Amino acid sequence: MIEPRLPKYQWGQRVKALIDLLNDGSFPGKPADAMLVSVGDTGEIVQVGTQTEANLPIYLVEFGERLVVGCLEEEISPL
Repeated sequence: MIEPRLPKYQWGQRVKALIDLLNDGSFPGKPADAMLVSVGDTGEIVQVGTQTEANLPIYLVEFGERLVVGCLEEEISPL
């Protein structure tokens, strides 16, 4: 069993995108591979969860109004 990795970031923390975030098919209402967030866009963590298979922290980040995207730690950076 893989031990869970503790989250680096917290709920309510402001972050920026380190990479372009594209729809991997899990974001409803947008075509697959559609651009969701561009490098440097800022947002706020609204929930912290865990990806169960790999025990990795997953951050739901609100980038602007009504755009909440699941991000890995490697995809975001604190402001």
